Amino acid sequence: MQTYTLKNANGIELRATNYGGIITSLKTPDADGNMADIVLGFDDLQSYADQSVYFGALIGRYGNRIAEGRFELNGESYQLTVNDGPNHLHGGDRGFHKVVWDAETFEGNGERGIVFTYTSEDGEEGYPGTLQTRVTYTLTDDDELILDYEATTDQATPINLTQHTYFNLAGHDSGDILGHELMIDSDHITPVDETLIPTGELMPVENTAFDFRQATAIGDRIDADHPQIAFGQGYDHNYALNGSGLRLVASVYEPTSGRVLEVLTEEPGVQFYSGNFLAGEAGKGGAVYNIRSGFCLETQHYPDSPNQPNFPSTILEPGDTYQTRTIYKFSAERR
Repeated sequence: MQTYTLKNANGIELRATNYGGIITSLKTPDADGNMADIVLGFDDLQSYADQSVYFGALIGRYGNRIAEGRFELNGESYQLTVNDGPNHLHGGDRGFHKVVWDAETFEGNGERGIVFTYTSEDGEEGYPGTLQTRVTYTLTDDDELILDYEATTDQATPINLTQHTYFNLAGHDSGDILGHELMIDSDHITPVDETLIPTGELMPVENTAFDFRQATAIGDRIDADHPQIAFGQGYDHNYALNGSGLRLVASVYEPTSGRVLEVLTEEPGVQFYSGNFLAGEAGKGGAVYNIRSGFCLETQHYPDSPNQPNFPSTILEPGDTYQTRTIYKFSAERR
């Protein structure tokens, strides 16, 4: 296993490993120029191998859940690994977060990055087809972390790649994220059942605890009396994003540090997860990650799309190329 370090002209530093494509550290300046590591993680590789919370990980073949790990495709029934109650989650027991990727670094023209490649064999975790996957992390001098995902297959297969970094813009060891102010450009979520599988409907966010169309502190309504909040024990929901193409879909401002995270993506959805299932994990530098110590904004297609004909398709066909881009942009200001 190898760890790679990328550093841009403004001092932003990213570290990642070829085990699971995991982002282990990301240091950015606050509004006063003070650097801090803003992603949750561990000090040693074994802790990443043993983890069940997906800190920093590259997720595939299918990010999020597939009901009962089952789907039908071209008249065939497939059974995937069941690893989250009755469902399949984040690619299974040995998803892309627990494999060793080939990796190469590059640098030039104000960019530096890592190209990760991995071949997922036919039948891995139950998926059909051999999938050739390429994911590129690029750190620019514009303080952007660009995530480019590509894949091809020799059989039709579902695919939904994402990145599962937990952010705390005040610093990974600074407590909960309830004071972070979040905006998501979305009018609807895909509501879920008690096992967090979408019902197939779209639920308007207006006049609910899920309305982040205007920047709102994450903690303001996180314990609202709402059945969806109860199912997720907070926020753990897919937002159906407005617009199409590469566009700004979410932003987060942390008032004490002034750090800002903007999320741009080509994806139709983003999973906002407020770290509800963190339970005192022993993290980097002696940090303890209690409930809601970090948040995730996982750009994606919708959960359980192979079983939901009304959702945007996640099926990749032979001869086609899966290609999608997400950008995390970092800045800092006093508001």
